[in-house]
Amino acid sequence: MASFKSWISALRPRTLFLAVATALCGSGIAYRCGKFNALVCILTILTATVLQLLSNMANDLGDYRHGTDITGKRAGPRRTVQSGAITPKQMKNAIIIAIAAAAIVGIFLIYTALQFASWKYILVFLALGAACIVAAIKYTMGKNPYGYKGLGDIFSFAFFGLASVTGTYFLHTHAMDFTPWLPAVGLGLLTVAVLNLNNMRDMENDKNSGKITIPVRIGLKNAKRYHVFLTFGALACFAAYSMMYASRWYQYLYLLCFLIFIKLLADIFRITENRLFDPYLKYTSMSTFVISVCFTVCINLE
Repeated sequence: MASFKSWISALRPRTLFLAVATALCGSGIAYRCGKFNALVCILTILTATVLQLLSNMANDLGDYRHGTDITGKRAGPRRTVQSGAITPKQMKNAIIIAIAAAAIVGIFLIYTALQFASWKYILVFLALGAACIVAAIKYTMGKNPYGYKGLGDIFSFAFFGLASVTGTYFLHTHAMDFTPWLPAVGLGLLTVAVLNLNNMRDMENDKNSGKITIPVRIGLKNAKRYHVFLTFGALACFAAYSMMYASRWYQYLYLLCFLIFIKLLADIFRITENRLFDPYLKYTSMSTFVISVCFTVCINLE
């Protein structure tokens, strides 16, 4: 029987800040537009959280099956299946439970938010929910995992950034306009930034294992430059949103939170050993959550 500590390690709770950040952001924008449902907000956060947990467990099992961690040179936390702390069968069963939980919560969310909406919207969100589940699993699992082909950044941006923020906004408002897209792109870029840190940390092991991530393709120096683009791209998106929609000076105050990211960038550029990137995954994930909370508060100040 796997220990409680092993399951906590497999679930990687430090990544959950990202899931909550995107769902909270979409709800905050909807609230500003005068259309907010507290139960929808709770269910979107719960759905995003379960999908993130599913992704984390599938990543652990998928890398084990592809032999990515066999070299023993991985710089990040020890993988639970590879180390023997959790058996492949136990992890597979946990993934099945997570898929079922994501489906149940997702369907309840769609029913709650869209029970009086057109069937075409219900079908679209059912399809989107199924696609999110598949994306969470296929990052490292299956015969052709997209994470092994350098496509992880694109899928993370699309599903855990754009789809999460804009989808949450639509479930509140039943409208799809331009309002949520700039923050959605901004949070999508920050989500990719967390993945980029993960990939910079593991690039040597990934390269030796045949896992071709963006840092493996472009090298550490260019991966750091890519990180600059992700950070300042996010800042530009949020700043552009405020210039379009803010009417009071104090609605811009959340942008000061980007000073945290500037400090993180400075530290990241000084790192020469890949293993030292590891703490910055948590720092960046938590900072993204802080940005989302402060953004939500500031845009709703009148």
